[in-house]
Amino acid sequence: MTKTDELLIRQHCDEVRRRIAQACARAGRAPEEVRLLPVTKTVAAERLRAAFVAGLTEFGENKIQEADAKAEHLADLPVTWSIIGHLQTNKAKQAVRFAREFQALDSLRLAEALERRLQGAGRGLDVLVQVNTSAEASKFGLAPEAVADFLRALPAFSALRVRGLMTLAVFDPDTVRVRACFRRLRVLRDRLRDAAPPAIALDELSMGMSGDFEAAVEEGATVVRVGQAIFGARPLPDSHYWPGEGSGVADQ
Repeated sequence: MTKTDELLIRQHCDEVRRRIAQACARAGRAPEEVRLLPVTKTVAAERLRAAFVAGLTEFGENKIQEADAKAEHLADLPVTWSIIGHLQTNKAKQAVRFAREFQALDSLRLAEALERRLQGAGRGLDVLVQVNTSAEASKFGLAPEAVADFLRALPAFSALRVRGLMTLAVFDPDTVRVRACFRRLRVLRDRLRDAAPPAIALDELSMGMSGDFEAAVEEGATVVRVGQAIFGARPLPDSHYWPGEGSGVADQ
């Protein structure tokens, strides 16, 4: 950890927050409505110590193994962890051990696995339901038309505190297509909100990454998942770290 690293991270965070505030102003929203979730995939644990000194106390990770290792390394710090990538059912125990939030719930089988582990641990978990708004086969998440029935089944899992919806927009230079994904999630949430079971909250919309978070904020995001705009570009493409996953990772 270096003082230079701490300063750079602080400056980058300030710049991201400034851009969030500008996007909020354009949309007639308050900046306080948007939570910045720093995404730390491939970022060394020691750099996260610098990030903590710079004021960051919450981190998001795509891969459970990477998150688990970093959580253990930083166990002496008061930081919280959000799992934002696909989770296999056999990794539920690992997630329950340290995660405060899980943003990629997309099957009842996974809900059952998490519920079982959470009940055993005597704790709850904030969750967001992942929706595939781009209809890309490379992405996880429920089809928009399947979300209503899925939400109706979730009150059976009392340890899962449903907070909202999450999506990944299409990875495309065409901002119209990107923005359409965000709008699709917001419209879906607005349509389902009144009909959702009483135990289900749909206040949160997690959408937007380093390259498109401003458009996401303008379309109603309450959580933006930002990695490279804070920690710098990764030295290698995503395909090196996650072969075969393509655009399915939850931050760019």
